[in-house]
Amino acid sequence: MKIKFGLLPRIIVAIALGVLIGSFAPEWMARIFATFTTIFGNFLNFIVPLIILGFIAPGIAQLGKGSGKLLGLATFFAYASTIAAGILAFFAATTILPNFMEAGAMSGIEDPEKALATSFIALDMPPVFGVMSALILAFLLGIGMASTGSKTMISFFEEFQAIIEKTISYVIIPLLPFHIFGIFANMAYGGAVAKILSLFAVVFVMIIILHWVMLMLQYTAAGTLNKKNPMRLLKTMLPAYFTALGTQSSAATIPVTVRQARETGANEKVVDFAVPLFATIHLSGSTITIVSCSIGVLLLTGGVPSFSSYLPFIFMLGVTMIAAPGVPGGAVMAAIGLLEAMLGFDPTMVALMIALYLAQDSFGTAANVTGDGALAMIVDRFTNGKKVLQ
Repeated sequence: MKIKFGLLPRIIVAIALGVLIGSFAPEWMARIFATFTTIFGNFLNFIVPLIILGFIAPGIAQLGKGSGKLLGLATFFAYASTIAAGILAFFAATTILPNFMEAGAMSGIEDPEKALATSFIALDMPPVFGVMSALILAFLLGIGMASTGSKTMISFFEEFQAIIEKTISYVIIPLLPFHIFGIFANMAYGGAVAKILSLFAVVFVMIIILHWVMLMLQYTAAGTLNKKNPMRLLKTMLPAYFTALGTQSSAATIPVTVRQARETGANEKVVDFAVPLFATIHLSGSTITIVSCSIGVLLLTGGVPSFSSYLPFIFMLGVTMIAAPGVPGGAVMAAIGLLEAMLGFDPTMVALMIALYLAQDSFGTAANVTGDGALAMIVDRFTNGKKVLQ
C-alpha cells in the first residue's frame, strides 16, 4: 500500500532540515537557499493579484444563484461569523502573545547585510496589476456578472479560476516546503530561528483553543435558537471535524458535513443549499488562524498591531477568502495581497505567515466545516426552511 506523505509532514520536515542545515551552512550554501526563496517569493508577488481576481470574481458571481431570502441570510450569517472570529482572534492574540515573546525580537533580520544571506541573482517579476486594482476589478466584475447573469463571462472566470487552482495545486503547494526550508535555513544562518520556533508553539496552542471557543459560541447560539443541547449538536458534527482534519479541504468534506448537519434536525433542503455555500464563504477557523499568526509575526518584527488597522483587514479578509480553492493553503494564498497592502508585510513576513498557517491548516478547515452545521441550523430557524424552498 502506498503511503501518502502529506503537506503538513513535508512542512515539518522542511522546517527541521532548514533549522539543522542553516545552523552549520557556509555562506555560499546559505546564498543558494536565499536565491530560491527570493525567486519563489517574487513569483508569489506576481501571482497574488491573479489569485485575487480568479477567486473573488467568480465567487461573487456564483453568490447570485439561488433562493433570494435563503441566500441573503446564509451569506449574512457566514460573513458575521467570520468577522466575529477575526475580532475574537485579535483581542486574544494581542492579550496573550506579548506575554510569550519579546517585541521586535526579529527586527534585526530585516537588514540582509547584517544577518540574512543574500540571493545570487535578482529576477524581477512585476505583477500585471497591483493588489488593490485586483480587488476592485474582482468586485466590479463579480457583481456585474451576478447582476447580468452573463454566461460567457462567468464561464470564462470559472475556467480562469480552474487555471489558478491548478497553478496552486501543482506549482505553489509542491514548492512551498522548499521555500519554507530556505526561509528557515536563512533564519538559522542569521541566528533568529529559536525565536521563530517559540512563536510556532505558542501560536499553535492558542489557535486550537480559539477554534473550539468559536465552535462553542456557534453551537450555543444554534442550540439556544432551536432549543437543543449545544454539546449534543457539536458531538453530532464531530465526524465532519475529523474528516476535514484528514482532507484539509472544506469542499472534500461537504458530503460528510451535509449528512451530519441533517442529523442535527435542520431542514434537509436548507442543509443541502446552505452547506455547500458555507464551504466557500464561511471561514471562521481560517480567519482565526490568519489574524493570530499575522499578529505574532508583527510582534516579532517590531510591529504594533492596532484594532483600527486590523478591523478593516478582517472585513476585507472575510470577502477575499470567498471561494478559496479546496486545496491546502488556499485561504492564506488569497490573503497574501491583504497582508502586503493593508498590514505592510514584506516577503520574509509573508513566508513566515505561510509556514505558520500551513502548520495547522487542517485544524482551521475542521473548525470551518464544523461551524457550517451550526450556521445551517441558525439559517433554518430564521427562514422557516420548510416553506422558503418549496
